[in-house]
Amino acid sequence: MPRFLLQDATVYAFNVSGNPPNLLTSNFQITLSSRNPNDKIGVYYDRLDVYATYRNQQITFRTSIPPTYQGHKEVNIWSPFVYGTSVPVAPFNALGLDNDQDNGAVNLIIKADGRVRWKVGTFITGKYHLYVRCPAFINFGNKAAGVVVGENAVKYTFTSGCRVSV
Repeated sequence: MPRFLLQDATVYAFNVSGNPPNLLTSNFQITLSSRNPNDKIGVYYDRLDVYATYRNQQITFRTSIPPTYQGHKEVNIWSPFVYGTSVPVAPFNALGLDNDQDNGAVNLIIKADGRVRWKVGTFITGKYHLYVRCPAFINFGNKAAGVVVGENAVKYTFTSGCRVSV
């Protein structure tokens, strides 16, 4: 099983708007790494889509990562942009987002879903569904919690690993 780690997220925009507040515009770039700990099995990532959720609701569009092969003990690092413009949010989630943002911190889950195949020697298995769940606690209230990059962007570093299941 590959090991995933959400390394950081650079937040360019995160805005709840509308009356009542039920539209979310967000734009951030994440750095997601995957390590194959096995020295006998390779991993084909046939499809991998990354997106963000808040309280089990998808709040960004899916961003596809190009298909790739990960050899024995190799590490892959991806830095996709995850974004959504005026994405409708359920009323109870919009209220929670608005309150969380006012309080200065939002807890998101960055998800990666896709299809993988395993390579053992010359044998390649059928496709399996891969689920990756990475917690991302974004502290908007304290700019010192991140590194200011550019005019309105803040980069947040994470230390927790991701849950992976097949």
